Amino acid sequence: MRAASNGRVVVSALNLSWKTAVDLIGCTLFPTKCLICSLPLERLERAPVCASCWRGVHAETRECCERCGEVLELAGSRAAKGGMCRACRMARPDFERAVSYGPYDAGMRAAIHALKYGRVLAMARPLGERLAEAMAGLAEELAGEPTLVVPVPLHVRRQKERGFNQARALAQEAMRSLKHSHAEWVLELGPASLVRQRETQAQAGLQPRERRANVRGAFFVPDAAMVAGRHVVVVDDILTTGATARACARALSEAGAASVRVATVARAQHHWNDVEQEQADEWAEAREDEGAEVWQVQ
Repeated sequence: MRAASNGRVVVSALNLSWKTAVDLIGCTLFPTKCLICSLPLERLERAPVCASCWRGVHAETRECCERCGEVLELAGSRAAKGGMCRACRMARPDFERAVSYGPYDAGMRAAIHALKYGRVLAMARPLGERLAEAMAGLAEELAGEPTLVVPVPLHVRRQKERGFNQARALAQEAMRSLKHSHAEWVLELGPASLVRQRETQAQAGLQPRERRANVRGAFFVPDAAMVAGRHVVVVDDILTTGATARACARALSEAGAASVRVATVARAQHHWNDVEQEQADEWAEAREDEGAEVWQVQ
């Protein structure tokens, strides 16, 4: 027993030494800087981000709104009640629930931008694995049901310019990860189930009302049979005000989806106080104008 144990220790040490040597030689011959902190990498990495920076891309641990994922402690003393933020109590979102892996802070932003704008496709796997962790929060609700995973589509021209759809790349990697961690969950990728029928302005930098107007009517389901009666998870990289997620959910629901949920890698959080209610007020106003159910704040 002792000899076998010692043998395993020796083999483990040899493997560690071999990997260390390969990392040293590889990083010397092919020096690469971390995409986030710009320091030289000390190990060969599929995605060029150092271990220290990946630790900074952390999961959200604070209590969040059970519907949209807003951090409740940022919502103000009177904004959160019954597990939901003020906006979700004022106007019910078009989706059942939104989940995200972590906050859209500096490290997460740099990682997503590297994939989305830097076209570092190797970032899709580690970010997709984090998306899978977020999606796992929906497994209890959906694991017994075949579920359609729908990446938020890009307009044809935008996808041609970018060369890929980051939401689809993330969805594929998340599904690959969930296939191992939640083998009982039947997931089907449905990128053709939702189409962006008109080109929209980039949402970054737009105010909530502008974001809603920008994506209103932008999405449609080309064949209702693809989604009718199906449970759907809409996947994207970031959820900010939720305007895009709501527009997608509305199109899918109108086409007959049994339910729509949203999963993103990151969630941009908003600081509220008792007098800064513009987003919630505008959300409620927009939903009321469209004839949707509006909840009264209790």
